[in-house]
Amino acid sequence: MNEQKGMIDRHRKRWLLRYWEDRMVGGTLKRVRPSKFLGWVTTRGKRPPDDIRKAAEQHMATVNQNIIPAEQIVTLPAFAEQVYLPHVEQHQRPSTAKAYRDIWERHLKAPCQEIWLKDTKCFHVQSWLNEIGKGGLSRNTLKHIKSLLSGMFKHAKQQNYYDGINPVQDTKVNPASTEPQETVAYSLNEVQKILSLLPEPAATAFAVAAFAGLRHGEVQGLVWENYRNGEIFVSRSIWNGRITPPKTRKGRAPVPVIRQLAERLEMHRLRSGDPETGPMFRNTAGKPLSLTSVVNRVILPALNRCEICCKSEAEHKAHPVKFDHNYERDRNFPEWHGWHAARRGLGSNLYQLGVPDMVIQRILRHANVSTTTGYYIKTAADDVRTAMTKLESTLEAKSEGGLQTRDTTGTPKPGFAVESSTLQ
Repeated sequence: MNEQKGMIDRHRKRWLLRYWEDRMVGGTLKRVRPSKFLGWVTTRGKRPPDDIRKAAEQHMATVNQNIIPAEQIVTLPAFAEQVYLPHVEQHQRPSTAKAYRDIWERHLKAPCQEIWLKDTKCFHVQSWLNEIGKGGLSRNTLKHIKSLLSGMFKHAKQQNYYDGINPVQDTKVNPASTEPQETVAYSLNEVQKILSLLPEPAATAFAVAAFAGLRHGEVQGLVWENYRNGEIFVSRSIWNGRITPPKTRKGRAPVPVIRQLAERLEMHRLRSGDPETGPMFRNTAGKPLSLTSVVNRVILPALNRCEICCKSEAEHKAHPVKFDHNYERDRNFPEWHGWHAARRGLGSNLYQLGVPDMVIQRILRHANVSTTTGYYIKTAADDVRTAMTKLESTLEAKSEGGLQTRDTTGTPKPGFAVESSTLQ
């Protein structure tokens, strides 16, 4: 194709560059005439100024080089739905793929509708993040949205759909956005209380999460073959009925089983007919038990009890006329914060017992110790007070030993003998 120079056109108060280009439109290769915004009109003359002409020449140089094949010049929504999200579904875990598709559908699809992938710039992405941020989303959610966009453009560069610096690189989320809610880690007292309230097999499944630190999908995917020689060997995970391997290579590491959990597992095995193989937690059809169903049918009714009549919240809602009082949750019962709160609880409880970070990382099977310390070790208020008390005691001991005789301004403290030479 012959090189084009393009045509600079003045449209109201904007300078536009018009040229011809082959692009994919609705799955068909078509020759279109796009318009490129060059800048605002700032002079009275009809001829474009030098900076506008230079911008046009630079843009036409990229058009004439034809770096991106015509069949790969697509809109951002087309690339996301036809290339990137199918790629994620093929190479990532099902839960990750669903999360990415939900972010795209809920937050990004609408603002990105009219943009061509190859023309996307940093200011486009920043404007999307600013607009999305007005919805009151938390900072973590905005960071996830930004991360998805960054991964999308990275994949576009790898597949020659985009050429240039990743436009997400210099963007930022609103620092004034809502702080993310603090995650919860169950204390040992809360774990024991929940275990005393839950019926079987929900209690044993929760004990595996709390005392072995297995993830929700890993507990659901356990088979009896995984439990041998006093250890649990995680071989698979089940999410929404889909079986996948463990999350990371370190996720396959064996987890030691403490005596209290071993006793529960043996009792659970006997109640299940003493099987040697098959799902550890199974339904009436012999398939893996859905732990989400267990939460809704068993755990929430067991924990959400009325402080007046001790009946479940579900019973109050289903038969309101049956009760002569309104439902008031019994605060003596621990709240349900999800299976992962038990996993975080294991990390925090081990830390409070003095177990080193690196050992906790191996028990929780994290790829990096920073994940363990940043998200799975929660410091309780009592631990903070204890630590400050230790500091106070240490300072007092040093002061009594004559090591701390002056305050921060250099003034001698009362009760200390000061030599006359120090005052001169």
